Amino acid sequence: MPELPEVETTRRGIAPAVRGRRIAGLDLHEARLRWPVDPSLPRRLAGQRIRAVERRAKYLLLRLDRGTLIIHFGMSGSLRVLPAGTPRRPHDHIDLRLDNGRVLRFNDPRRFGSWHYTTAPPEQHPLLRALAPEPFAPEFDGAYLYRISRRRRVAVKQLLMNSRLVTGIGNIYANEALFRARVLPWRPAQRLKLAECARLVRGIRAVLNLAIRSGGTTLRDYVGADGRPGYFRQKLYVYERDGRPCRVCGTPIRKRSQGQRSSYYCPTCQH
Repeated sequence: MPELPEVETTRRGIAPAVRGRRIAGLDLHEARLRWPVDPSLPRRLAGQRIRAVERRAKYLLLRLDRGTLIIHFGMSGSLRVLPAGTPRRPHDHIDLRLDNGRVLRFNDPRRFGSWHYTTAPPEQHPLLRALAPEPFAPEFDGAYLYRISRRRRVAVKQLLMNSRLVTGIGNIYANEALFRARVLPWRPAQRLKLAECARLVRGIRAVLNLAIRSGGTTLRDYVGADGRPGYFRQKLYVYERDGRPCRVCGTPIRKRSQGQRSSYYCPTCQH
């Protein structure tokens, strides 16, 4: 599914085209997403200006005159800015029409994405209020990771993917960050040393930054705001590379099921 780098790539891609534009209308071609889209949304959004385009974890936030539109991409959602009148493709469910004759179009083959509107501060919305620090936030450092990992027997990979402890780290980037930090995915979190936590934080930030610069990772349905796939997949070290040689030591990458997810690791580089 689109993870933090894909959402950040989308944010950067659409922001110049939509920031400052007025919403001319909203066309709901399919309202049955993960949660049904509020049928009053077209009326509530019409005429408002898009003041800013922000991101919180895996949520895209469009700050408007009188509220905030919160968009989640689910497992397969994507946004593109297109000229008005561009023929719809399968799974094009929502068109946000702008005052300059362009549309922000939401495509979601699996319909697990969602659109929400709130006039309250968005950080108070039920989907956002329990979210933990961002991986790039100053408070997310080695000391923080060390502190939250004490007395936690859960595997370190599962800890990294817990959005109540740190937001926006999905399966792909957790695997990659653990490889960079030379830590096995199933190591009990409470056994991490402070130096390992600091190394892991550096690995998380490096992986996410590289993925953002590469336009994200295309695995199935995701494309960026320009309709092109992300290219970080070509730079993956372990994810979905089981049986192939490690890019560092040449040992075949292995795969192991962990918490109903696949974990990929190098038995030589990680311990």
